[in-house]
Amino acid sequence: MTDTPAYGLWVLVAFNTVVFALFALSFARPRSPRDWRAFSAFTAFLVALFTEMYGFPLTLYLLSGWLQRRYPDLNVFSHDAGHLWWAMLGQRGDPHLGLPHLLSYLLIGGGFWLVAAAWDVLYRAQREGRVATSGPYARVRHPQYASFILILLGFLVQWPTLLTLLMFPVLVVMYLRLARREEAEARQVFGEAYARYAATTPAFFPALRRPGQTGRAGRPG
Repeated sequence: MTDTPAYGLWVLVAFNTVVFALFALSFARPRSPRDWRAFSAFTAFLVALFTEMYGFPLTLYLLSGWLQRRYPDLNVFSHDAGHLWWAMLGQRGDPHLGLPHLLSYLLIGGGFWLVAAAWDVLYRAQREGRVATSGPYARVRHPQYASFILILLGFLVQWPTLLTLLMFPVLVVMYLRLARREEAEARQVFGEAYARYAATTPAFFPALRRPGQTGRAGRPG
């Protein structure tokens, strides 16, 4: 409907933030203060994202002059204009059916699938007092943080804003630091077992070929 406002929809801001935060919470299930810090930073990203998506388009406002000169046919403050990658590629039509939007669905959906699959493996390993080495942990050492990075990247592909573009590298660095702290603790608890596992399993990016050692090599005897 053409008379539907594109922004100022604060109920949608709150609704989408709560839905995605609870959805992520149901998968991530933070337990330690470190886990809650990571989840809180993720939630802050969602607030910044949905505020510009449905509340006030700060990025479009700041870039309006440049966008109007560069793309004179673009309705700068329309909802479709918020799909900046689509607009800057000079595409026409519904951006929700475009390649950037479809790619964002794959990244976001893949991230949520990864964090859910990783949690089940980690939970069983913690109960059994061993290193988590199966499922996603057979490919990467930190699938839980990799999944959040995938989700954040998916949102950036779908709806980039100046604030979330600035927040993204900060969150990535935070997740990297949290991963290093977890590894240091795991080495203290599991010793050589975790060292063997870390030596054959990448931290965040899976190798194209599986390592020669199986996941069982990383488990304590």
